[in-house]
Amino acid sequence: MRHRNCHFVIATAIVLSGLASAGCQSPTDPDETLEVDDFLEVTAMPNPTTASESTDGRTYRVVRGNNQPDDILVFDWKTAFTLTATLNGRADDDDALEFPVKLTAVTVVVKQASGGIVTPPTGGDVEKFDYVTNANSNVFPSVNSSVTIGLEVWYDLPSLRREALVTVSLSFTDDDGQAFTKSVDVRVSP
Repeated sequence: MRHRNCHFVIATAIVLSGLASAGCQSPTDPDETLEVDDFLEVTAMPNPTTASESTDGRTYRVVRGNNQPDDILVFDWKTAFTLTATLNGRADDDDALEFPVKLTAVTVVVKQASGGIVTPPTGGDVEKFDYVTNANSNVFPSVNSSVTIGLEVWYDLPSLRREALVTVSLSFTDDDGQAFTKSVDVRVSP
């Protein structure tokens, strides 16, 4: 009887040892998993950018409610800059992406800032903004190909100042349907 218990204890110890060593295995090496920043480079020119008074009459609506007429106001500021997105050589590492890759969306958010730091408005005020994009293409046919996107951004801030932080988010899909995004911050100088 003692002999059987000894085998059971040894067998249990071997199984537990195997499980423990499997549990102690380090997770997948982070260098083996590509992150978006590894294969997608996005640069903004200029960054920081400048803004000037908006003189083209572009407007936005402020809904007043309570049967009061809405206000139509002219944006205070306008800025323009260009983004260049490049899928570098790592996009092909271990079949990371299937080409062609498509740029599927460009979205912009403008936040008021001071010294490059976002300073959220208080009292229920919000930033107002609008933008247009002009891209040379939306397709990356291969590794090391680029897409250039021109942006014009109109905005009005509760602070009434021109300094802002413009966050541009780019959405992509490869030929296998794998989706990924990348955001870039562009500072607007005071």
